[in-house]
Amino acid sequence: MADFLVVGLGNPGPEYAKTRHNVGAEVVEILARRHGGSLKRSRAERAMVGDVQIAGRRVTLAVPSTYMNESGMAVGPLVRYAAITPEQLIVVHDELDLAPAALRVKNGGGLAGHNGLRSIVAHLKTQDFARVRIGVGKPPGGASRGVDHVLKRFGKAEREQIDVTLELAADAIESIVADGIDQAMNRHNTKV
Repeated sequence: MADFLVVGLGNPGPEYAKTRHNVGAEVVEILARRHGGSLKRSRAERAMVGDVQIAGRRVTLAVPSTYMNESGMAVGPLVRYAAITPEQLIVVHDELDLAPAALRVKNGGGLAGHNGLRSIVAHLKTQDFARVRIGVGKPPGGASRGVDHVLKRFGKAEREQIDVTLELAADAIESIVADGIDQAMNRHNTKV
């Protein structure tokens, strides 16, 4: 039984490592390192899973081993595994509607065309969970280029910026766990 479940979205496999779509998974890996945890394959939950203590609370960290568009197939069983309510779920994901390296903490809300979120909502039957959104910017050439854009890696300058944001996103999750979503939003929503 966990106090929180933190899920970092992404696609499995080395070909997707460090792509825009995988920033959520990178944040969960940062949290595991910071708190002395490790992520281990769990077939039952279709994810890499580990437990850590943050601010005296038990937090289950997870990175789905499903593809992004099927994230709910992992998150549904993970919510049951961690024995939490959706209000104890924090999902970390990329966001096309935010400038590159922008960070926003949000409680509930719409899907902004994000297929990973759409899948999670379909499986949980609710949108009432916290999101830590990491800006990856709009694709050059318009929305029809979104898939190509999120599956690409960042350029060198953007990567340096995003690495800072990933650490800040981990800080924001620690704030949610320690102080609640409202304080985390006040403290971590940045202007970029």
